[in-house]
Amino acid sequence: MRITQILLCLLIIALSSTSHVWSNQIFPAHLVGTFSRNNREPKYKIEFLPQDSPFHPGENLESVVMADKYGRRYLCFLPKEEKATSKWTTTQQNISTVMMETQKQVKLKTPDELLQPLSENCLLRQESWWSYEFCHQKSVRQLHVEDDKIVQEFFLGTYDSEATATFNQNVSDSSSTDASQRYHSHVYTNGTSCDLTGSPREVEVRFVCAETRAMVTSITELSTCKYALTVQCPTLCKHPLFQLEKPVSHTIHCNPIQVEEDMTRTEEEQVLGESPKMIADS
Repeated sequence: MRITQILLCLLIIALSSTSHVWSNQIFPAHLVGTFSRNNREPKYKIEFLPQDSPFHPGENLESVVMADKYGRRYLCFLPKEEKATSKWTTTQQNISTVMMETQKQVKLKTPDELLQPLSENCLLRQESWWSYEFCHQKSVRQLHVEDDKIVQEFFLGTYDSEATATFNQNVSDSSSTDASQRYHSHVYTNGTSCDLTGSPREVEVRFVCAETRAMVTSITELSTCKYALTVQCPTLCKHPLFQLEKPVSHTIHCNPIQVEEDMTRTEEEQVLGESPKMIADS
């Protein structure tokens, strides 16, 4: 019952905003809206069909008559709510499937093993006056280059395996956050001494999953002479903790009601003592 109430609310919102939706128009790819609170919940989209090519519903599909603010009436078919067949949630099933597939493909390689292709080349990012060079498990440098010559440089840090291990032991359980917000960290310490603090510079390198090429995407100074460098890496996406869960998508199909059919349907509703229609607020 809860999903039906939610879908009715979505229909009212969508129909009240369809100021240019006419019964003789077709929207094969046009969606009035896609609704979902987060990427783990089902998404709903609304599609309006023309009179000469209506949606043909299957058996036992719930429908509701809706009217937009101009009085145009539609018969909208609501997708079925799938009942859980076990105590596992959809999220658990998705994670289980990902784990099994990943186990087959990469034999559950660790994030560090998946990051090894980054060792082949250093990555460079240009940001205004400064350039930032990242060499995996080696060093991070801040450079200023003129005429292909380095005229100024600072070491932000060299790879520190012990600090990295300690850091990753102290971080919270990454499985509790959304996959799109997860990252794997390496710590680089003992950089060039900072004039303001007198301490060596250091940088946390954050590796994130991205299907595009490997590259440095951002550099942020968290506090004085302490930085965070974000590196996107396609191979990291093979690890189950960094794979996005694909949401289930449902379509609400709405057929325009012809005038003759509309009159008959209204008469039947009045005879049965039902509410003649639900009007979407303008």
